[in-house]
Amino acid sequence: MKGQFNSFLAVVVILGLLGSISARAQQAQQAQQGDAIERPLQQPPIVMLPDEPILEPKALAILKAASNRLAAARTMTFTAIATYESPARTLQPLAYTTLSEVTLQRPDKLRVITPGDGPPSEFYYDGKQIMAYSPNENLVAVADAPPTIDAMLTVAYDKAAIYFPFDDVIATDPSKDLGPGLRLAFVIGQSRVVGGTLTDMIAIADDKAQAEIWIGVEDKLPRMIRVTYFNEPGNFRHVVEFSDWHLDPVIPAGSFSSDRAAKATRIKFASPDEKLPQPLPPPQ
Repeated sequence: MKGQFNSFLAVVVILGLLGSISARAQQAQQAQQGDAIERPLQQPPIVMLPDEPILEPKALAILKAASNRLAAARTMTFTAIATYESPARTLQPLAYTTLSEVTLQRPDKLRVITPGDGPPSEFYYDGKQIMAYSPNENLVAVADAPPTIDAMLTVAYDKAAIYFPFDDVIATDPSKDLGPGLRLAFVIGQSRVVGGTLTDMIAIADDKAQAEIWIGVEDKLPRMIRVTYFNEPGNFRHVVEFSDWHLDPVIPAGSFSSDRAAKATRIKFASPDEKLPQPLPPPQ
């Protein structure tokens, strides 16, 4: 999600072609199984927002401190576990989860290894090219890329619907769009449970979504983000949990490319929604 929720919020998991999580396959199978079931029309949740913005300075300060800490890091590694809900045949939510191991070097290098759930995937960006690799099928999609991570993420989404649930955490300035359109920002309290450390809990909302964010009191790093989107029937939750943070580590040479991926069978770098060509019929 763009706009003010660029501050750590976009938790829509659309890891597209070769970057997709197993939920897409699971949901497709589920849809086939449930085609015969007549589904009642679901309505978006009821949302109440103030007529005038109510923004607690302390909540904004906590967000800004986290953004500054992330933006200052030249390199970083972390683990992100993303969970989102989707309706089952009962119309009640099922949870789908993916784990990503992330390595970043500003301004132009990124690696995302996704071992599960579902088929594994690997994503490499070396400042010049994007490679989205599926190890099980030994298929790779390759595309030229612009020379910054921010611009590359836009290209990856526009061309192939590849969208990481943590992409705002790795942005050059995670808080640059925070402010315009924000309707609510307040401190909920503190937690000693989430992330294995003392965290500040804050909530923010605009016209499109509400987010609850846990941020480390001492290190200012996000530990969990939980988002609901107001236009999504079912009021389903999208969650990203962060762990194993390392800021400014030494990144080994060669971390942002893969010889195995480079030698894989190439396919078009395109959206998974793009209609694939149909095979020719066998000769008569």
